[in-house]
Order: sequence, then structure tokens, then C-alpha cells
Amino acid sequence: MTLVCVPIFVEDIDAALRDGAAARDAGADLVEWRIDTYFSGSTGSDAEDGVVVAELQRLLAESPLPAILTCRPTWEGGEYDGDDADRVALFEKLCTGDGSSQHGPAYIDVELAAYTRSANIRQKIDLCVNHPKQIRDVRTKLILSIHDFEKRPDNLDRRLLEAYDAPACAVVKVAYRARSLRDNLDLFELTRGAPKPTIALGMGEFGLMSRVLAPKFGGYLTFASLRDSSGTAPGQPTVDELLNLYRFRSIGRETKVYGVIGWPVGHSLSPHVHNAGFEAVGHDGVYLPLPIAADEHDAEATYLSFRTTLESLLTAPHLDASGFSITLPYKMCVHKFEEDHPNRWAGGQEGDVQGGIEFDLSCSSVPYNTIEVMERYDDIVVIDARNTDADAVSWAFATANGSLRIGQYGDEGDPFPKLGIVGAGGVASAFVHPAVWEFGCAHVFNRTLEHAEWLARLLDETAVKSSEEDWESPTRFGPLDELVGSDCDFYINCTPVGMAGGPDPDGLSIPVPDMPNVGPDTVFFDTVYNPVETPMLKAARERGCKTIDGVEMFVRQAAAQFELWTGMEAPVQLFDRICREKLA
Repeated sequence: MTLVCVPIFVEDIDAALRDGAAARDAGADLVEWRIDTYFSGSTGSDAEDGVVVAELQRLLAESPLPAILTCRPTWEGGEYDGDDADRVALFEKLCTGDGSSQHGPAYIDVELAAYTRSANIRQKIDLCVNHPKQIRDVRTKLILSIHDFEKRPDNLDRRLLEAYDAPACAVVKVAYRARSLRDNLDLFELTRGAPKPTIALGMGEFGLMSRVLAPKFGGYLTFASLRDSSGTAPGQPTVDELLNLYRFRSIGRETKVYGVIGWPVGHSLSPHVHNAGFEAVGHDGVYLPLPIAADEHDAEATYLSFRTTLESLLTAPHLDASGFSITLPYKMCVHKFEEDHPNRWAGGQEGDVQGGIEFDLSCSSVPYNTIEVMERYDDIVVIDARNTDADAVSWAFATANGSLRIGQYGDEGDPFPKLGIVGAGGVASAFVHPAVWEFGCAHVFNRTLEHAEWLARLLDETAVKSSEEDWESPTRFGPLDELVGSDCDFYINCTPVGMAGGPDPDGLSIPVPDMPNVGPDTVFFDTVYNPVETPMLKAARERGCKTIDGVEMFVRQAAAQFELWTGMEAPVQLFDRICREKLA
């Protein structure tokens, strides 16, 4: 069982004890008392030093949970700037002196560098902890730790061997800044089959995976902060997020791993809905945010980062990566990834398969927003890609079926309802297949006319391919200022206008108040889901028009992903409720 520890910086003993009780009530197994600033070293006054020792002894005696005691020096990322000899003397008093061993810490955490560079320090620490040669009854155990806040530590393998070889060492800890998701895979290998209990964690937003998946790879312990602002290392989840959002206690070696790939992804609601869905249907899976850094000025470097990371995740031998949501800016990258990993039966020779990955033959239209792992055999991972945004759009069209007579095969003589697509980027291109199937044609409005023309041509090409007859879709395109005089039955906003935190959060993506041709049967659909009611939807509702908000699209595309991955019906109402509560 992987333990959960909440680190608490000690400034005031009573406040620290209250926080320790809160950590216990939240479900933590241990607390780490960080006394870096509380203990500043010997003052030279026996009375003052005695007060500090007595207060720390009280902290340990009244600790609501078993405790790790840490006094991290500044040279390894902490705040203690005193002498090593002083803090080791403190450890001696708290672990063995004055009969206090009955209330001593469960562990002391000492840096490997401090432990190995001085024989005198090492001997004194060995006397503080449980040791094969220790003749006294000392229950405190030793954690030897290695930290690097910039990168993977130099000579890490050699340093780990030093720690494992130390007879007094009970647990080895390594924590360093993860510079990409791939660093997590290296950390997982450190814990699998380690000769001693091992903690291996990545710091920063790229390292969350290592903290959440520690039970899957036999990690001894993971850290989680009590509050958002109280983490002692960058990227720590809160204990509530770890235990409730990511369902940490349910993660085991067979747990399947899913996630949302994008940049940025910290704001995504997908982990909330999918993890709740897995729990609701009893699926052994966990869903994580998976950030891959992108460079908006270098498309080639962005794709290379996407490709190498996705290859690593898919082929990691023990990760059990089973499905991914793909969001901006990577939706179009999946198509190129498919081209770089041809199916051996569709792309030529057996040697064409690259990176142990091949695509199934059932890939749908680009841009893709979903990857599913179909099967694994002979070190080959077979994946499929599809666009569940299109499933969500088809559902949205179906909700308006009664008033708009949507469907290519309507009554003979019925005119096709007119669809207006606002925007021509990756979001809008998800509408191509359902738009052609349900409407037969569309009018694309976009700020950049050449992009509008590109999407219109894509619609035309799709319409020709979808038809049993040889006809051309009468698609139109034009600038945004043509929206006012347009006469469509169904409008879709595919731009970020109106999105909280976007380039124009208060803007109207569609100038509904100025449009004379809209009526009570006109439908306005916004792909933006934060806020739930965008300025455009509010204006449409005030005009008496029908509206569909972005939450409904988000929920429907997530439900389609969920069913693809699990083979079970998605709890759509649960998804919808979670999203609306989070966005309220």
C-alpha cells in the first residue's frame, strides 16, 4: 500500500497540530513536520534551545499521525541555514534523548549528500535511527533523500546505489523537476523492483503523473498538500484531489491510464468527469491531465514534442496507457502521427511500423480528439483515432430536429435547413462530417477569408464523398461582417470569443441583437463552455431563440470517449452535473 503524506511547515506548534489533525481527517497516513524555519540552529543559550526542543517534543508527542521529521537545508531546496551539526544534535534529542524515543518521529529525512560527506555526521545519524547494529530500542527510521529543483540529478544511478547500500537507510527518496511527461516513466522504473522501499517523484506540472500513479508502480509514499497554497514542492496535488478526484486508494498495478493531452490542460474538466464516471461504473482506470509543452512559433518542434511523448506513453511497458483525449493545440497533430505510423496492411511492408505503434483501419475524419488503444501484441500497440466532437455535434443537431427538419433524407421537396458556422479553425473542422450529413451545406463566416474558404472546400469535398450521387455541396463562405444580414436556421460559434480567460471574454461571437432574420425557431449553439452562458447565448435567449450551451457539447463528446474506452454506457447526467457545479 502506498502511503499518503501531507507536509506541514511548522511556524507555530498549535497551528501545526491543527493542520495535522486536518490532514488526518482528510485521509492522510502521515504528516511531514518541516521544521526548517522553526529550528534555526543552536542559539548559544541553553534555556532558549531547551524551549525549542521541548516544543518540538510536544509536537511529536501530540502528532495526530505518524510523522516524518525534516529540517531541509537551503543548499537542497529547504530553508534551514544553520550547521549540519546542530540539526543532527536536534535529531539526537528528539529521537533518543531524555526518554523521548516513545514519542519520536516515525522517520527522519536526511539528504544523502549530508549523510555521506562526513563520517562524524553519518555516525551520529546512525545512532538516531533503527539500524542493524543498533543495540538500543530506537523506532525512528531513516529516509535518505536526493533532490534537484532543475533537472534529473547528475550521477543519479550512482547516488541511488549509495543510498541503497547504507545499512541504516530504510527508505530512499528521489525528487526532481520533471521537464516533460517522459521523466515520469524514468521515475516509475526506479520504484519497480527497487531493493528498498523507494519514493520517486517528479516536481512541477509535468510530474503530477508520478505522484498519482505511485501505487501502480510500488512507490512507498507520495506527498500531497493540505491546501492549494501549502504545498512544499511544485506540482503537489492537494490531499483532497489525490484521494477524491484521482481516487488514489483504488489505483493498483492493473489500473488503466487515460488522460487529456494539450497545452495548457490544468483548467480541463475532463479529469473530473472521467474519474467520477470510472467510479460510477466500476472501471479500473484513472484519468490525468497530461501537459505537453507547445511552441506557437515553431510548429515542427511542437509536433516533434507531441510525437515523442505520445510514442513514449503508448509503448511504456507497464503504464497500461489505454486512451487519450486530445485538445488544443494537438488535434491536427494526430493526423500527422497517423501518417508517421502506418498500418502495416494499409501502408506497405511489415518494417513500416514505427515505434511499436500502428493505426487500426477504422480511423475517421480529422481533426481527431480521441485516441483508443485497441490491442497490444508482439510489442506492437494498435491504436485508433476518432473525433467525438462530431458525435457531440450530431447530438446537438438532433436536439433541433423537430423545428429544423434536419437530415439529408427528409421529405421530398423540403429545403435543407441552413447552417452557419462561425470560425474556421480546429474546432470548426470537427463539424464537417455531421454538418454535411445533417444539413447538406453550410455558410462559413470567419475573420480570415482564406481560412473560411479552406473549411468550405473541406465541406464540399466531404459532401461529394458522402453522396451516392455526383453532386456538389452549395457551401458558401464570407467575412464575419456578413453575419448580420445572414438567414440561417442554426448558428454555431467555433471561436474563443466569449470564453472566460480568452482574448475577448465580454465579446459577442455572433451579433444576435443586430440580426433582423432570427426568430424563435433559430438555434444558437456555442462551443465555449466557460462561462456556461456566454454573452452570445444570453443575447440569443433574450431574443427568444433556442440555445445549446458548450457544456452539453463537452459532456456529449466526453460520453462518447468514455463509452469507446470502457465499453459501458456513460453516466451523462453525472457528467453534466459535475461540469455545471465546477463552472458555477
